[in-house]
Amino acid sequence: MSGFRLVRNARAVRTGDYPFAHWISVHGARQALAEMARCPHYRPTPLLDLGGIARRAGVHRVFYKNESPRFGIGSFKALGGAYAVALLLAEHAARHLGRQVSIAELASGSLRDVTRDITVVCASDGNHGRAVAAGAQVFGCHCVIFLHEGVSIGRERAITALGATAVRTQGNYDDSVRAAASAALACGWQVVSDTSWPGYEAIPARIMQGYTVMALEVLQQLQAMREEPPTHVFLQGGVGGLAAAIVAHFREELGAARAPTFVIVEPERADCLFQSALAGDLRASRGDLDTIMAGLACGEPSPIAWSILAAGADFFMTIPDDAAVAAMRLLAMPEDGSSPVIAGESATAGLAALLALASGEQHRPEADPQLNAHSRVLLFGTEGATDPELYRELVGRDACPSAALEATA
Repeated sequence: MSGFRLVRNARAVRTGDYPFAHWISVHGARQALAEMARCPHYRPTPLLDLGGIARRAGVHRVFYKNESPRFGIGSFKALGGAYAVALLLAEHAARHLGRQVSIAELASGSLRDVTRDITVVCASDGNHGRAVAAGAQVFGCHCVIFLHEGVSIGRERAITALGATAVRTQGNYDDSVRAAASAALACGWQVVSDTSWPGYEAIPARIMQGYTVMALEVLQQLQAMREEPPTHVFLQGGVGGLAAAIVAHFREELGAARAPTFVIVEPERADCLFQSALAGDLRASRGDLDTIMAGLACGEPSPIAWSILAAGADFFMTIPDDAAVAAMRLLAMPEDGSSPVIAGESATAGLAALLALASGEQHRPEADPQLNAHSRVLLFGTEGATDPELYRELVGRDACPSAALEATA
């Protein structure tokens, strides 16, 4: 593996219609935000202006959407997994009661007698499972999470602390996805997966729609700061759900002329989207998925996410693990003396890619995102220290709660 690799998506559609609205839309994002805003724990997550990083990268601005405080579970996944559980249970309760049911009514606990017979299940590298477990706990149903052998004990404990049952499986993430689907079929459970497959698309699309709330918040926050939309957006890969959601929303909301350049970033050993971009069709990772970026250790893309990224993403890039760890340390111990930002190992892929491009570690004339002194870069810090022990091992210090709160104020 060469570590840093960059490829331009020659098949990207830059004008005309995009194949997005079939799955997710700006209208759907506003509906999702309206539902979430009724929940007492909803707060927009901070958008940080990282001036020191911008100077280091030689760009005008670097904005960092800090998802570590999201709904108290430490990652953006609550916008998808918990939201999908809420919609599923609301529909179940509505059929039972013969009337509409809101997410807020579910959260009140008044309908637990109606929802307690439902069991939701999914596979997870940690964060999605935690979000689904949190949704089950808040909205009132049972939950089973399948974890492959590479998921840390710390992340398993965070899931079981929410009342879910954790089931360990052999193999990698994709093996655990298949195990969860098989168990659901045998037991009559409801799969709440963030990846799709033929015949299973509606719930992953809902999860992606939930993720678009981040894009809505970003545009509102930039407007409040009197800042223009970004010129470049770096997005984590994984199965592609997060990246596809953000790409789709920005493309529709801003239009072709104002849409930013999108760079999709993956670990070098979990490069299914990069390989799909090279082939022009769905491909599995060529790596062994052995990466410190646990949330991105996915070997197969989500087909509906890929359909969006194939048309809407501009570049695909891979990074080595040590680059992500270096970015974690840079945020935790800023060189300019600014407040520390606590970021988990999957949160810094975009920052690591930006710094590599800025330093010339990966530059090819035929694949150049054209970053310059006028660029306004948006990064998504998708998780905080969701495994505190691993964070301490990688960064060399604890994820200090007071520092994290100060940084997100």
